[in-house]
Amino acid sequence: MDPDGKASVAQLLLLGTSSALTALLFSVYRRRSAAAAALQEATKVSISQDLRGLLSESPGKCVPYAVIEGVVRSAKEPLSSQFVDNCKGVMERLTLREKTMVWNRTTHLWNDCEKIIHQRTNTVPFDLASHDDGVATTVRVVRPLDAAELDLETTYEKFHPAVRSLTNAIGHFLSGERPRGVQETEEMLRVGDSVTAVGELVLDRDAVQLRPPKQDLRYFLSRRSYDALLAKQRRGARAWGLLALACGLAACGALAYVLWRRGRDRRALARLGGDACAVCLSRRRACVFLHCGHVCSCEECYRALPQPKRCPICRAAVDRVVALYNS
Repeated sequence: MDPDGKASVAQLLLLGTSSALTALLFSVYRRRSAAAAALQEATKVSISQDLRGLLSESPGKCVPYAVIEGVVRSAKEPLSSQFVDNCKGVMERLTLREKTMVWNRTTHLWNDCEKIIHQRTNTVPFDLASHDDGVATTVRVVRPLDAAELDLETTYEKFHPAVRSLTNAIGHFLSGERPRGVQETEEMLRVGDSVTAVGELVLDRDAVQLRPPKQDLRYFLSRRSYDALLAKQRRGARAWGLLALACGLAACGALAYVLWRRGRDRRALARLGGDACAVCLSRRRACVFLHCGHVCSCEECYRALPQPKRCPICRAAVDRVVALYNS
């Protein structure tokens, strides 16, 4: 708190930062909560023989936000795994992650770090079919890479350790970065996987398609069941809500602390009148600084002044100090 009773820059910065962070976290919580509520209210549609008739009778030949569960079927030649025999899929993601250890000069410890140095995703058109083999109706999934919760199955994973030598070890020690190796990963959405998809269900030229929804609704494509997907979205919204609540409490605490300090200093000034220490504002002035002659500090604050000691009012050097006794 400043001598004039105003909040210090650090206190204002803390209050402003915590308030801004609270607003940001709350906005994320509202979006996640709205997405979970929309997912709960989405229309559940089964893949059946009368699906085209249902869509043709719907307004605009579409269901704006629908949930369907089906089995992945490739519309063209499926992708083959580059590492596993007889593994077919409709999406393949190849990732190379470089794993390193970085020296932290603050904690004096080596910390594990990783970064993606290469990633490529291959896709082929695919449909969702009914779990009942007797149903011929399928749903074409449009723009699957735009979907959230796209969790692919890891079909191959291998770690390639870095080559080590004395020269490299010395260079890594001097640079503070020590490579561990490269992690190679292949992930696939395999043919025959059960998938839950949420989006806009449309009848387009006698073909049923699932597209990214409109009105800021989220597009989902997940290997989880509908209930598991909904539970995950609720947990995520709840976690963001708890973070927003924690930051809000911190902001309220910072505001309460600033107000308490300001009230305490005002009460101290009122109690001491014009004799309050100009530094702490809570004790009486008890020191005369020579040779400037200012009486502005208590004994405790005078002892806390850094060397060389200077007057807090005029910044003149303090040669000696004389105790002031109030009778």
